[in-house]
Amino acid sequence: MEQQKLVIYQLLPRLFGNEKAHMTFNGSRGENGCGKFSALTDKALQEFKKMGITHLWLTGVIEHAVVEGYPAHAIPHGNELIIKGKAGSPYAIKDYYDVHPDLAEDVDNRMDEFESLLARIHAAGMKVIIDFVPNHLARQYHSDAKPDALEDFGEQDDTSVSFSQQNNFYYLPGQALELPSELKSKFSKVSYSEMPAKATGNDRFTATPSVTDWYETVKLNYGVDYTAGNKKCFSPLPDTWLKMKHILNYWVAKGVDGFRCDMAEMVPVQFWEWLIAELRQTAPWLIFIAEVYNPKLYKSYILQGQFDYLYDKVGLYDTLIGVIKGEQPATNISKCWQQLEGLDRHMLRFMENHDEQRLASRFVVGEPKRAIPAMAVAAFMHQGPVMLYNGQEFGEKGEGPCGFSGDDGRTSIFDYWHLPEHQKWMNNGLFDGGLLSDDQQYLRQKYIDITLLCAQPAISQGLFYDVMWQNKDNVLFDSQKVYAFIRYSDTQQLIVVCNFDSLSKQMNVQVPAHAFETLNIPRPSRLHFTALNAVLVSDIGSEEIINQGLNIRVPAWDYLVLAFSY
Repeated sequence: MEQQKLVIYQLLPRLFGNEKAHMTFNGSRGENGCGKFSALTDKALQEFKKMGITHLWLTGVIEHAVVEGYPAHAIPHGNELIIKGKAGSPYAIKDYYDVHPDLAEDVDNRMDEFESLLARIHAAGMKVIIDFVPNHLARQYHSDAKPDALEDFGEQDDTSVSFSQQNNFYYLPGQALELPSELKSKFSKVSYSEMPAKATGNDRFTATPSVTDWYETVKLNYGVDYTAGNKKCFSPLPDTWLKMKHILNYWVAKGVDGFRCDMAEMVPVQFWEWLIAELRQTAPWLIFIAEVYNPKLYKSYILQGQFDYLYDKVGLYDTLIGVIKGEQPATNISKCWQQLEGLDRHMLRFMENHDEQRLASRFVVGEPKRAIPAMAVAAFMHQGPVMLYNGQEFGEKGEGPCGFSGDDGRTSIFDYWHLPEHQKWMNNGLFDGGLLSDDQQYLRQKYIDITLLCAQPAISQGLFYDVMWQNKDNVLFDSQKVYAFIRYSDTQQLIVVCNFDSLSKQMNVQVPAHAFETLNIPRPSRLHFTALNAVLVSDIGSEEIINQGLNIRVPAWDYLVLAFSY
């Protein structure tokens, strides 16, 4: 069966569809606007499909805590003391069984509007991933959309004990929650009480979380007794396990194709092993992506936890950022795949997401074209998926303070805000890029070239061969600024050369004799090279490319993909 490489595009509907140009610091929904599900029109989806996107990751879909509710629709206002920003964090879930009312044209028909969006995306030939937030939920969680027969989280908890296998939360008996003084000073007209206090989402088992903690969230209990040396109490199955299975089945029934699982490593791997196996009995096609940052846990979350893909953040992403900035040599990229010990096809590669600073910001590279070779490496290195973040292809900078979010080079996920460069592509709903500059048109086309090349057989299905070791002593190859590798399948052979330098590079790329053995290419032979993303044709003998190398020029901050045959 032919294997398809996943090309994922992450977007927040709240930001994607917002057409307001002028923002007010800490502005309300009415002042700053808010995108809707309806903004993802058939035309917008067709443009994504033409880019080679296979999956849309819709962030902030499930209802999360927000300051300004909809009282006329029985959705109360939220408490500012325990909500980050006026728009709230998409990762402080208020109701696992509902979609966010901010995203609907008609609040009372918000689920119908989401289901209509799912249908449009599927009709466009793409699939849908949403966030599943299993580790924590909003302090004022209450589901009014769940089936009546189901009990809500914490409804039957024994709050007199810090831990019970059947409790949904962890408690601090006899202690009231004491929120940080900075918050109480800022929102002096508001009060919030919680007795007994619940543990905070980032594993803070204290009644006094700090302002840098996830104070707006409550840690969920999966049967791990942190008061008894992390004792695991998994039999009978903890109640939280059963509730979460019901929630995911609910979204699968809606037509969701996969889940990006927030902070999956903070939830015991045994839960994932059970949950994913249970869900795949009836929905074997589901995709599960884990946000895991500890490389020591990779094998267990893939082999035992049964995740399809894990974040490759602390490995490839961090390394590529270092190479772009000139802080690391390109040779360090080889260490990334070597340290994975064969898990490469399970790694989700990216150069931006909602947690990271924008490439075009002054905190990273400033000039977004500098990241093109890094994106090529992330996309082409192995069979695993690659991801773009909304606005990356237009050079979004994440400039300026928004409200809760400061001027840190990130697009705020906590405030009602906009994407000014993305709006130029959106062009008042035309989605034709009519307002983009020439540089932005160039950048977007470069990203499209990369995502479309992901469909090449050698990249989507083939194996990987690193040629850096052969070129380490090659004086005609700058291993500090250039990274080169081969991708090959039964039907195609490619060599990829990525130039991280601000200058074009004339170089000789040597291919090891061992590569000829691995690819079953006879020696001596004559090789014919044709560039897939440039005008370049070359012929060279096998012994010459081994000893002298293939002479090519790669433009500044660019890459070449060369198909070769013999």
